Amino acid sequence: MTVIAGNLLVTGCAGFVGFHLAEHLLRAGQPVIGIDNLNDYYDPALKRARLDLLAQHQNFTFLQLDLADRDGMKELFARHRFEVVVHLAAQAGVRYSLQNPHAYADANLEGFLNVLEGCRHNACKHLLFASSSSVYGANTKLPFSVHDNVDHPVSLYAATKKANELLAHSYSHLYRLPTTGLRFFTVYGPWYRPDMALYLFADAITKGQPINLFNNGNMRRDFTYVDDVVEAMARLISHAPQGDPSWSGDHPDPSASKAPWRVYNIGNNKPEELMHVVTLLEQGFGRPAEKKLMPMQPGDVLETFADVSDLARDIGFRPQTRIEDGVAKFVAWYREYHRV
Repeated sequence: MTVIAGNLLVTGCAGFVGFHLAEHLLRAGQPVIGIDNLNDYYDPALKRARLDLLAQHQNFTFLQLDLADRDGMKELFARHRFEVVVHLAAQAGVRYSLQNPHAYADANLEGFLNVLEGCRHNACKHLLFASSSSVYGANTKLPFSVHDNVDHPVSLYAATKKANELLAHSYSHLYRLPTTGLRFFTVYGPWYRPDMALYLFADAITKGQPINLFNNGNMRRDFTYVDDVVEAMARLISHAPQGDPSWSGDHPDPSASKAPWRVYNIGNNKPEELMHVVTLLEQGFGRPAEKKLMPMQPGDVLETFADVSDLARDIGFRPQTRIEDGVAKFVAWYREYHRV
């Protein structure tokens, strides 16, 4: 990756993907300023443990700040005038959005607007932001392509991520702010979020408790190892979109624009059967899982499968980590962290 001369911000730096990206950049010699509100959506102790590792780097600066704090965000951007912003902070989770919708409006809508305004008024040269495979919603054409419309979200979380893409495009169009949306597909690995399926399965297996398999376990996910995701993001930092002069409103390509705006899928391009992943966890922990078959949950989709050809074309990168290797690395970290 290319180390940039100006300031670089990673929002959500104590989160799963934010932590891994910040550490990758720091190891490459890139100074990083990180913010996080350290909320209790899941155990803040895990977030603080990640921060402790980042704090070992002399060129890391952490500020505890909430995205929805308009004055605080305005002051942050005015003080540091970031050349690049990687916006990964958000209220995550599909099922949580069914019970706590306002948390998504605060973080994912108002918070994202504060990021856009900070970039607009302080000469940011590139904003990269986390979108999600959930934006594909009711789409059934596989693999999911950035060239297909995504107008039918099936969860509030997905709707806020689609809204982020639209808000970013408006700022790219109006203010020529280069923005890149990153549609992540089921990212996993060490230092994982404890609300995600692999972590929940690991907890249950090690404690001898049943695991809930929704849709009777008949689900496929494009599990993407976190190091692959981070490598793609690091390459995209210096690949700010310029706008496509051949883009036409007569036949609009949803992935691009005349404005300096772009979206990419970041997935493994190989969906895995959920039951196969459970088997890998059973092998890793050396004990069987008690399986509880459950109906489909509201907001869930049967399968995710990313077309990553645009990513390969533009930055010469395809994810490399096999599910067998990635799950083994997650299990090794889980055992160490929890002293299993």
